[in-house]
Amino acid sequence: MEPQQTANADSKPAAADASNESRHIRIFDTTLRDGEQSPGASMNLAEKLEVAYALEKLGVDIIEAGFPIASPGDFEAVQQIARAIKGSTICGLARCSEKDILRAADAVEPAEKSRIHVFLATSAIHREFKLRMTPDEIVKRAVEGVKLAVSRCEDVEFSPEDACRTEHDFLCRVVEAAIDAGATTINVPDTVGYVTPQEIYQIFDMLRNRVPNMDKAILSTHCHDDLGLAVANSMSAVAAGAGQIECTINGIGERAGNAALEEVVMAMKTRGDFYRCHTSIDSKRLVPTSRLVSKVTGISVQRNKAIVGRNAFAHESGIHQDGMLKERSTYEIMSPEEVGMAKTDLVLGKHSGRAALADRAKTLGVELAGDELKNVFEQFKILADKKKEIYDGDIMALIQQQISTSDTQAWTLVDYEVTSAMGKTPSVKLTLGNGGQETSAVVAQGDGPIDAAFWAVEQITGVEVICKDYRVRSATLGRDAIGEVNLEVEHKGRLYRGVGVSTDSVESTILAMLNAINRIAAE
Repeated sequence: MEPQQTANADSKPAAADASNESRHIRIFDTTLRDGEQSPGASMNLAEKLEVAYALEKLGVDIIEAGFPIASPGDFEAVQQIARAIKGSTICGLARCSEKDILRAADAVEPAEKSRIHVFLATSAIHREFKLRMTPDEIVKRAVEGVKLAVSRCEDVEFSPEDACRTEHDFLCRVVEAAIDAGATTINVPDTVGYVTPQEIYQIFDMLRNRVPNMDKAILSTHCHDDLGLAVANSMSAVAAGAGQIECTINGIGERAGNAALEEVVMAMKTRGDFYRCHTSIDSKRLVPTSRLVSKVTGISVQRNKAIVGRNAFAHESGIHQDGMLKERSTYEIMSPEEVGMAKTDLVLGKHSGRAALADRAKTLGVELAGDELKNVFEQFKILADKKKEIYDGDIMALIQQQISTSDTQAWTLVDYEVTSAMGKTPSVKLTLGNGGQETSAVVAQGDGPIDAAFWAVEQITGVEVICKDYRVRSATLGRDAIGEVNLEVEHKGRLYRGVGVSTDSVESTILAMLNAINRIAAE
């Protein structure tokens, strides 16, 4: 191979091409597709729509809404998002097969701006063990797939899966053929999170210099975080000429996840002097969007997570505190307000009205209207009678409860009574509703009231599950804070997530169980 240019700390980004102009980098968000593939993070239709609206308001250029061929539910979700979202391009993923591509085309057709994203593995290990295809067969299949997609949609993206482990000569050949077939974006995935920043710089620099028709397509980067290098690799690709970054909110995704949207966006914004790039993202919506996705997926954001973690702007060291008091920039390279981190938690109470609740929800990144606002407000009033003050965390918990149950409601909690004492078997008297009918049961077994509640729900619904994960956390501070239960259960080999909120941990557990069982019933 020819000598490769390497990136070092003193080099200027190749992307700028010696110009002082700031390039626009497209943000391709795949939270609803790759992000949803995180174990237990599957979303129902209402949750996907809520996230899609949040991504649109965030300023995301392209939303990869799903993999339409995967299931009827995935097809419906992509189609509904395509109908609802106006500001972002809606993309559907497809393998290089006729059925996949036509299904994706039908799903994104209602969108004002649509894209079909076709992919085909190209590395030697994938060709030999997964596809069992020769290099010539790979090129032929890729060209056919791109041409079919172009016949249904002008905007077509092609990804040579596992591109970063593909031989350079063959990668150049496939990319050139895909562009000739009509691909307008070429995505170069680091599918297994294997390469280093220096290596990915070399790959992008090579493609820009060796592929003769590269100027007819935008280069994109899609990095996984198996070695913790996804963000660093993405930014190295941008420095080498990439015009699009594929990423997810909070970096969720397969295995160790993807490049985190909030991190790549703020890297470009904070270090504009180096990258000379910008995005269309409204950075003040990063924290609200992060919190929404965390609530919807049940995947908590680590406290020290860059940009959106609770400790991202916290200072405990006396030296740091002293410096901050004298000059903020001594220890902060960006302000918390810049990313939507509120200084205070606004308090609402039982005298607050529906308009105040809707306004606070909007500030938190969620639009409430119609029945959704009505239902959340009803729960808000019930909570206000139990608590003196209601905080942002409480409101987000109520909203998430409504989103999670809005299109999977079958079993509902009517009433329950728990008896528990040290050294005695707990007892739960539970009444559930379903289709206008109520069913009651008294269960006296288990290691405690929570375990007894699990047994009672299983007995009434007739759905047996294995609890794989159970987490309870306080949505806010204080002894009267809402308890938010996130659990993961297994049923017939599949994982289902459930969420429940209440000031009573037993009640929130029952609600989370019913949420999971309703998801099972919905499928």
